[in-house]
Amino acid sequence: MASTSLAALERCRLEFGAAAADTKLALLKQLARARLGSANSVMRLHELLCFMRAYPDSAAVLAQAQAMLAGFATRADLRAHRATLADSGIAGTPIHYRFFAGQAQWLAQHWPDNLRLDRNDTDAEPRIARALPPLLTQAEAHALIQLKLPGYDALDRLRSTNETDAAFLLRRIAAMPGNGFTREAYSDTVDASFVFAPGPDTPSRTAAHFAGAPVVFRHEPPPRVRPDLRAEMARAPRSVRRMSVRDGEAVVNLARGAMVTRARSLEAFSFADARDAWLVDDGDGLAFAFVGVIPPRRHALASYYGGLTLRNGVPIGYVQSDIVGRSAALSFNTCDTFRGGESAFTFARWLAALRHVFGTTSFSLDPYQLGKGNDEGLESGAWWFYAKLGFRPRHATTLRLARDEQARVQRSPRHRTRPATLLRLAERHLFFDLEPAHPHPLVPLGALGLCAGAALSVRAGSDRERAVDEATAELSRHCGQASLRGFSPDQREAWRRVAPILTLFDLGVWRDDERRALVDLIRAKGGRSERDYVARYLAHPKLDAALLQWARAHAD
Repeated sequence: MASTSLAALERCRLEFGAAAADTKLALLKQLARARLGSANSVMRLHELLCFMRAYPDSAAVLAQAQAMLAGFATRADLRAHRATLADSGIAGTPIHYRFFAGQAQWLAQHWPDNLRLDRNDTDAEPRIARALPPLLTQAEAHALIQLKLPGYDALDRLRSTNETDAAFLLRRIAAMPGNGFTREAYSDTVDASFVFAPGPDTPSRTAAHFAGAPVVFRHEPPPRVRPDLRAEMARAPRSVRRMSVRDGEAVVNLARGAMVTRARSLEAFSFADARDAWLVDDGDGLAFAFVGVIPPRRHALASYYGGLTLRNGVPIGYVQSDIVGRSAALSFNTCDTFRGGESAFTFARWLAALRHVFGTTSFSLDPYQLGKGNDEGLESGAWWFYAKLGFRPRHATTLRLARDEQARVQRSPRHRTRPATLLRLAERHLFFDLEPAHPHPLVPLGALGLCAGAALSVRAGSDRERAVDEATAELSRHCGQASLRGFSPDQREAWRRVAPILTLFDLGVWRDDERRALVDLIRAKGGRSERDYVARYLAHPKLDAALLQWARAHAD
């Protein structure tokens, strides 16, 4: 009976209307009382409940789905198959993962008793043993070196009985001198595996929801047609509002939990700034929550914004945009439960949000997003997904290959691109320009950073501190800044961070008003929100022209 009800619910998942809502509600109530016989069936029910919370067709269906999700961890069938469902992100199940430094520290701060080292990872034990002495007192360090204790044994000898091995190790790393970058690098050298045990309030896909998002009941299936990107970008979102710090913190935690429960990591989430959080209401229950990064993690020129795609408050995907002027490098992902439906539509609406919130007109996708070094992207046909929406390569050889492959598809609709060809296509970026006559070059930030580094070496060799001081002073002279009095610490750091790059350009030929505007732009870089910085960059054509000229000169 339970398996029959589950199959029936799957069949009517994409049916909407009063009759469909009644059917779904009756099936949900049957399944709430049923005990499913396999882990796969428990997983299927869970995904259906998440889907119906994101796409409810009535208040009764939504309430029933929410109630079943709230009690999912206590289901007898979930408990019976807990081990098999490990790493699924379902409430009540553990997660085994090599959490990145920012993720691990966040988990240790909020749920220290639930986080432990995975002692099945024997490769990490000698790295832990080598990492411990610099984190401890001199007496402890000498003891570990003399006794040559294995890493896990050393932790057990040193930590208190009410502190997990992971919490002890991560807290000692957090107490290290230096800054967040040095502590992150140290943590990465340890590269430990963790087990995150479930608890009443630990992150899970089951409970993932943002209460501040709009809720709309559906009367028809999600749009599956291929959108016209230009038409979609001409249509503005319903509203854009800055979130309160409290709501921003809720979104940041939701985003970090989305990564933890999917064995993923996004730097924009790990180092997100709740003060720079924006909710874009796109209508019909679709919203995007954008969040910038904390000032110490901001790039000297680019602006990073991570984001969640929300349907009725449920995260159905996650995104990141790396913005330089009117150009944005994109990372887009739809969560497995919600694939095969409106991915193309939500992607188009995300671009529309970027267009209207940040003024973006040129979009790019790097090779990883298309499948290079990314089996998931390759197997999902990511290159064709974006190509069919109008993205094109600019590299001549790749453009010829793409045209040849598209011609084969036109001649034979059943033609399937070979994996080897997809790999060749994924070697180069794809681009979409809202203004095709004025494509924005891809700014090679990596090459720009190396060029700035070479200039610093010319100034002072390996003495980076003196070289940056000189670049900072030179930028101040060009901009008529006798001092940085009145600048906040973050604004001062923004000035030092960008000075090695801006002094590559001939600022002496700029007009006085252009240099004054540059000062305001740099201060905005260290301000509360990078959205102000992006706006000031767009209003500074001289800086944009200088950067784009440099990009064209260094184009691949």
